Order: sequence, then structure tokens, then C-alpha cells
Amino acid sequence: MILLLGLVMLTGCAESIEDLSGRMFTFPQQSNTGRVKLNIAQQELSVVTLCHRSFTDLNRDHALFSLATSSKSNDFLIFWDGANKEMEPIIRDKKTEYRGFDYKPNMWHSICTTWDSKSGLVQMWFDGIPSIKKFSTSGSNIKGTMMIILGQEQDSHGGGFDINQSFVGMMSDVHMWDYILSSCEIQNYVDEHHFTPGNVINWNALDFQIVDKVVIEEKIQSCH
Repeated sequence: MILLLGLVMLTGCAESIEDLSGRMFTFPQQSNTGRVKLNIAQQELSVVTLCHRSFTDLNRDHALFSLATSSKSNDFLIFWDGANKEMEPIIRDKKTEYRGFDYKPNMWHSICTTWDSKSGLVQMWFDGIPSIKKFSTSGSNIKGTMMIILGQEQDSHGGGFDINQSFVGMMSDVHMWDYILSSCEIQNYVDEHHFTPGNVINWNALDFQIVDKVVIEEKIQSCH
């Protein structure tokens, strides 16, 4: 049964709601097909906090989180620009650049991003260290049927994937909230202490669909 489940995840599409605590998605190869689709009930977001952990050896461009609607392919995208060595939250198709993050390969990184449509301010927290706040875009909400993809960057609603922007590595602990988390809550997330799970995306009750070669595994833990 376990072997059969693994084969389904590697070669086809599997859809389920699961508690993935202590587990991770492994994206084992560069492709323009391997991905995880996350399903959510919300149709509108005016405030967002997104947190996730990732582990990769990529030094090229790659997407860490991609949310598209029918009107905007980059309605909420977290993207690493390998050439400029910058983390880019792209919200409502508006790019903000953050440089100076110590995005080392072959280790886990915790990344949180907040955005408020009223003020237009975006902020990133990289391994628990906050960035400055920058203006992104204001006055309009993320609205419509939301397509959320891990492992690929959407250039159209649910498609337009580029193999050279695909993610290779491991991802875990993806949570999204429809409010701004406090700095203490973000630190608790980073330190893997008790925190309130996301009310938009909850890793502990994740509604997802795997397409092509993505595997669910136990999360790699440090040995002391």
C-alpha cells in the first residue's frame, strides 16, 4: 500500500487533505511539470502573511510560491532572482526587491512575507530577521479564483511553466493567514515553536494535489 501510494505520487495526480506535520514535499528533478497545487476556499485577500521553509542547491532563478488569478499571473509570487541575488515578492504583478539575504544552498531557510492592500506595504522575514518595509501596491485586493502552485512559476492561470524557473529541493510548513502575524508569532514559526496555523493554507490540514514527480517524505531533522 505504501509502495502504491508512492508510485501514484511519482507518476500521476493524487488529491487529498492531509496533516503533513513533520513531512515535506521533495521536488527531485528540474522539470516544467512537477508541482503541487494547493486548494483554498478564499476568493479574496486584502491582507496576507505567508510562511514556508525550503531547502535547495539551486543558484539560478526559481519560484518558491506562486499564486495566480485569471486577471494576474503574479498575484502573489515569491521568487529568487539568481542573477541579481535578490528575493522578490511580486504582488499584483508589482515586483519588490530585497537583497542581502544569506540564501545559502543546502540548508533549510524559513521565509515569511506580509502585505497589506490598504497601506501597500510589504515586508519579508528571512530566517527570523525582518527586512525593511517597502511599498508594493495598494488599493486593490487579490480577488478571483486562486491557483496556488508549489514547484513552478505561473505565467498564466495554472500554466505557462518554465523549466528554468522550476524549484528543485524540499519544501515544508507552508502556511498562509489573512492577517498580519505579529513579530512574536513569526519568530515562533521560525523556531518551530507553537504558533497558530494558517487560516488560508494550513500545513496541518493541507488540501493539495500532486502532479508528476513530487514525493512526500519525512522532513530531514538535524541530529544533536
